[in-house]
Order: sequence, then structure tokens, then C-alpha cells
Amino acid sequence: MTYMVKKNKHNMKTILITGSTSGIGLGIAHEFAKTKQYNIVFNGLEPNGQEIADGVAKDFGIETMFSNANMLKPEELRKMVDDAVAKFGKIDVLVNNAGIQFVSPIEDFPDEKWNAIIGINLTSAFYLTKAVWKGMKERNFGRIINIASAHGLVASEFKSAYVASKHGIVGFTKTIALEGAPFNITANAICPGYVKTPLVDKQIADQAKAHNMSEADVVNKVMLLKQAVKEFVSVEELGQLAVFLASDIAKTMTGTALPVDGGWNAQ
Repeated sequence: MTYMVKKNKHNMKTILITGSTSGIGLGIAHEFAKTKQYNIVFNGLEPNGQEIADGVAKDFGIETMFSNANMLKPEELRKMVDDAVAKFGKIDVLVNNAGIQFVSPIEDFPDEKWNAIIGINLTSAFYLTKAVWKGMKERNFGRIINIASAHGLVASEFKSAYVASKHGIVGFTKTIALEGAPFNITANAICPGYVKTPLVDKQIADQAKAHNMSEADVVNKVMLLKQAVKEFVSVEELGQLAVFLASDIAKTMTGTALPVDGGWNAQ
């Protein structure tokens, strides 16, 4: 565990974002950094995670910290929270974003893949929420933002573990929203459709090669088939929504599952 020490800003809030050294999580981190109102606890498995956190600290003039805590190891998750509280004094906002995917017919779905997906996508959110909850209650303020998926609201074939985990995180969000309401703790789930990240770019190329299709056909006839708006969701959109949900003005928004999916769920 290492972190970068910068000028102490006593009026700053602190946000912990899992899986924040790439993709959606990094996009969310950038939007919070732009506000210059948050210390950011980065988490991820990228080998240059510390460098990423340091770069955001330098670019935006905020304090950051990096942890490579493994989502499948609850003791590492609790230590990450303890270290963040030791450095910044509190955690005001928790974004449970880390997640993985695997696609397979149910009869061939590997047991270990099921366990890993449920563990990373769902169970880690339970451990981290539990770890920050006491402090949020004591301070009468907290924001839990869970990155679910359009698949937290609808299903697709061959994604049994992913769909189960994302439906689970939506249910978990509703439960903690009810428990947190008396203490000014809100809990909301963001449910994106396909998000334009380097990982998705690779999937497009792989599917085009595997199915002998153009990349444009993969995008329009496979990935965005169920969306009315034929555009990928941007990480900036998700980040700005998360910033809103973390704000005081969103204090009565809780227990929601917010689709950002180009109208996928309108069908």
C-alpha cells in the first residue's frame, strides 16, 4: 500500500472507487477529480496503478492514494478502507465499480468463473459497504454508488453469472438504501449499456474476426442491437452522473437503478 501525500485540504471529501485504474472506474475518477472537491482512493490490478493515481493528483491538484486490494480477498478490502481512513480521516463516497465478465452456455459454464464473477461483481460490494458503513452513520452522511449494468435489469443468454451478479447488486442497492435513509446515506445503482472502453474496442475486433463481420456490423448488429440510440455510453456520462449522485442535491434520490443504456430498457 502506497500513496501520494499532497497539501492537506480539510474541506475535501474522500471517495473510494474500485477498479479505478482503467475503463469506467478511471473515467469516474477523472470526473470527481475535475470538481477538485475530493480526495480519491484508487484501486485496481494494473501494475502502474500508483503511477495512474499520482498522475491524477498532479493534474488536478488533489490528494490521491492507491491500493491494489484484490476484490476476492475481504481482508485486503478491509485494510484498504482502514488505510484510507488513516490517511484522509473518512470515506464519504464509495463507488463499487470493479467487475469481470465471462460468456458461456450454462451447461459449459465453469464453476470457478461463476464464483469469481459473483465474488468480484457482488460480494466485494457487500464487504466494502459494510466496512465504510459505521463511519458514514456516525457522520450522518454517506453515498454508495454501485455500477450495475443494463443486465441488472434485463437478461441476455450465455451470461448467467454476470446477469445474476448485476441483478444482485441492484437488490443490494435497494436494501442498503432503506437501511441508510435515517442516516443521510443514499445508495443508487447506475446501469450502463455498452460503454466505450479499450476492453470493448478489443471485443469488437475479436468478434469481427471470429464471425467474419466488419467492425461496424459488430457494433450495430450485435452490441447495440437492443439500444434505440445507436451510440456507446461514454465514461464521462457515467462519471458526471456519479458526481451528481454523490452531491447534496441528490439527497432524496436513493434506492434507484438508473439505466444509461440508449433506451435498451424501454422496449
